[in-house]
Amino acid sequence: MDTLSTGTPAHLTITPRDLQLDRDASSPRWWHGGDPVATAFFNALSASFPQGETFFIESVRRYRDQGDARLQEQIAAFIQQEAAHTREHVVFNKLIKNAGYDTTAMDAETRRRLDIARSRHPVVQLAITVALEHFTAIMAHSLLTDKNPLPGAPPEVLRLWQWHAIEEIEHKAVAYDTFLAVTRELSPMKRWALRCHVMLLIGAQFWYSNFERMADFFRQDGINTPRTWWRVFTYLWFRPGMMRRIFWPYVSFFRPGFHPWDHDDGALVHKFEQSLRLGEPTAR
Repeated sequence: MDTLSTGTPAHLTITPRDLQLDRDASSPRWWHGGDPVATAFFNALSASFPQGETFFIESVRRYRDQGDARLQEQIAAFIQQEAAHTREHVVFNKLIKNAGYDTTAMDAETRRRLDIARSRHPVVQLAITVALEHFTAIMAHSLLTDKNPLPGAPPEVLRLWQWHAIEEIEHKAVAYDTFLAVTRELSPMKRWALRCHVMLLIGAQFWYSNFERMADFFRQDGINTPRTWWRVFTYLWFRPGMMRRIFWPYVSFFRPGFHPWDHDDGALVHKFEQSLRLGEPTAR
């Protein structure tokens, strides 16, 4: 079952990078190439990020003294990266609102769900973060390996999502390694059962919540119809097919002995870091 040895590469350095959206920018209502379905999918993700990533920070920071010096340093960098993601998605979400969308109801629902999560045992909160960090990492990989990512998006918006993606990949094992450190007294079987049980629940909730937010956007556009949802199905499973592309990476989480760095996509981070000129760390 799950072992305590970490599979995180010894050479890995988690680098907080400073990217800032133009605070005075504007974007079309359907910024994703005029496609309301693709726009709603990414808008729905972003709508949850500020509150969700604050929860991630809380759940990992609570155990920052549980690991060795290397893990503590990675936790500090993880917190910096997630704080920057929160800051910039707050700005991006203002663009969504400026385009005419009301996100009040979905913000309240996200808050309600996270309040429930915060009522769970701290170790369960950490396991929730492990599960959601796996989702963000495999979706980030899918985005960065897409031959035509976010077609028609404003360059600055594409840059935001690619920046976010490389940092999600880079810190994809921090919550997991923290979880291993915190649960070191559990048997491998209990540790495996806990993370898999949480993933089954959170995985279903992740998609249900995102579809709820998409439905809210569709209602505001007057297109919440079966035809639109058929387009959602084809968008997610066929072209570009993010759900199809992340299916097996998602399933891999349930393998005993799984570690996020079993798939080493560090070269992908380096490639986009260079192309986006994001090599300079933020001040600590």
